[in-house]
Amino acid sequence: MNRKITRALISVFYKDKLEPIIHLLAKHGVEFVSTGGTQEFIEKLGYKVTAVETLTGYPSIFGGRVKTLHPAVFGGILYRRDNASDLAQAKEHNIGPLDLVIVDLYPFEETVASGAAEEDIIEKIDIGGISLIRAGAKNFNDSLIVSSREQYSELLAVLQNSNGAPTLADRKRFAAMAFDVTSHYDSAIFEFFNREQKIDSFKKSVQKGRTLRYGENPHQQGAFFGDLDAMFEQLNGKELSYNNLVDVDAAVNLVQEFEKEKAFVIIKHTNACGVATASTVKEAYLKAYAADTTSAFGGVLATNTTIDLAAAEEINKLFFEILIAPAYAPDALELLKTKKNRMLLLQKKKIEGKTQFKSLLNGVIAQDLDLKTDSESDLKVVTERAPSKEETDALLFASKIAKHTKSNTIVLAVNGQLLASGVGQTSRVDALKQALEKAKSFGFDVRGAVMASDAFFPFADCVEIAQHHGITSVIQPGGSVRDQDSINFCNRHQMAMVFTGIRHFKH
Repeated sequence: MNRKITRALISVFYKDKLEPIIHLLAKHGVEFVSTGGTQEFIEKLGYKVTAVETLTGYPSIFGGRVKTLHPAVFGGILYRRDNASDLAQAKEHNIGPLDLVIVDLYPFEETVASGAAEEDIIEKIDIGGISLIRAGAKNFNDSLIVSSREQYSELLAVLQNSNGAPTLADRKRFAAMAFDVTSHYDSAIFEFFNREQKIDSFKKSVQKGRTLRYGENPHQQGAFFGDLDAMFEQLNGKELSYNNLVDVDAAVNLVQEFEKEKAFVIIKHTNACGVATASTVKEAYLKAYAADTTSAFGGVLATNTTIDLAAAEEINKLFFEILIAPAYAPDALELLKTKKNRMLLLQKKKIEGKTQFKSLLNGVIAQDLDLKTDSESDLKVVTERAPSKEETDALLFASKIAKHTKSNTIVLAVNGQLLASGVGQTSRVDALKQALEKAKSFGFDVRGAVMASDAFFPFADCVEIAQHHGITSVIQPGGSVRDQDSINFCNRHQMAMVFTGIRHFKH
């Protein structure tokens, strides 16, 4: 059922892109009701406006906190046009219809993000606006509610296509979008208050989203909710898939660990199969690739430095899914774009989250992100021999990789290069054996290498196996009741071992 718009209430914080709508409504003979800055805006366009204060008989009071909260306004939105009793009461109280409501909300999230004082943040909690939005959305049968400037282009199309008389389907769609706006707004306010109050309630609202081709497997539906465009510019290739996004997340988080070095990582199924640092991005890539030339096929690649032509010429020899970098030299980009399906991402910002969550059983599990990166100041030497400077650098390098690898994990490395890792094993011994076998298969001699573990050694067996293969230094959290067994073995064989006191399980 179409409803002709005869009178519109318009009161918005953001007025950009509003002008074409005002002109079109005026063309259809719509009467305007407004207040404050929006009233002035419409009047400057040459149209007559009835002030809300005239409609209600009350001025704006309490510093603007109370303007529209009045039966003359809410009655005009909420009374049912097909209900005889409502029509009689509207006539009795001289309440005219408000068929279109265009209202947005004070910029609460933007004010919080700006670091404003609490007093200023509280003043940006909208009362009248959110009440008007809810009223218009509830009575979608009779009123059309527009709750965000992001909806202006769609509103313009609806008005043009319906000759100023939107359909019921139009009104119901805008009502759904309105409740999306209000629920998101309330969630943001709750999150602000809950920083201090710590109420055990989970709320997370993300308004931007995209449907993916499928989920983890083709028979599963998938979607991503978030603003990917704020983080990446896609320069080439097909649309990112669910699995692509999971691996991109792993790659970006790992390469972010190497802030002061030129680093390159290669990810396969969220685990690193190659990691290296070097003086040039080309050298870093070649060292990372050497760690596992098999798994790199079809992998996700990431670096924290500009891809130049020299690096691109080497990378271009490999079939890979995605390459992520903060910048590309023009000639490098031209070469890499020769494969049309190859996804090239320009990373515009770092990951800045502090919490993570996922569905679990019949609810959601949440935790702080593991933002702790082991540093030299965290290291406690527990053996008679302390690691050398070169060994210490290698240990910290290996620890960064172990932090981002599925548990149980063992990482074998030299300074600036991953040699091999054992990932996702049910025992730490199995992880070590997997790493040793993998290093051997790609021609690495692990004598003089270091070993990192994401959690403590429950027995001395891992250090015994490591020593047998020539590994000289170990980094682990410590904390086992049998720590001394591992320490004693290391001392007997001149191995160095450091404890960090920090476990890095990843499941």
